[in-house]
Amino acid sequence: MTDETTKTKAIDAPEVAAWWAERRQYLKRIRKVPEIRQKFWREVGVYLLRRILWSYGFFPVFIAFWFPFVMASFNPVVLATDMIPILQGFIDSNPEQQATTISTLMIAWFSIGTFFLVFDFVLTPFRSPYQYEADVYMKSWEQLNHDQFPDKM
Repeated sequence: MTDETTKTKAIDAPEVAAWWAERRQYLKRIRKVPEIRQKFWREVGVYLLRRILWSYGFFPVFIAFWFPFVMASFNPVVLATDMIPILQGFIDSNPEQQATTISTLMIAWFSIGTFFLVFDFVLTPFRSPYQYEADVYMKSWEQLNHDQFPDKM
């Protein structure tokens, strides 16, 4: 290691420490603000509702209609011709078989929805309003304290 590299590391550490210390203090302060706390819980609710509706509402319905449509070569007449005997068989079956079929469909719906829910949580993580507020504050803090730090900051 050169002497210049040691100086850079020595300068970077206090800058980063000061930045993170200021960010932590700011987050502590804004967690006490009722408007931001209310915004946080509202955004958590909207985020969860959106993920659940998307995963359990859209994907299972889309797959339930898309796969048969693809298997019917995108021909609605063939799809109807294939589905009518299946639906007629369901209607003609006894109540126990109907209940088994319905429970199997519900399990399939739930498993597809759960798979996409987990996948959706990974792809679109929740972005806290606290973090957003801290990011905005830290950008202004960096600009205000820019002259106190070397050119690197």
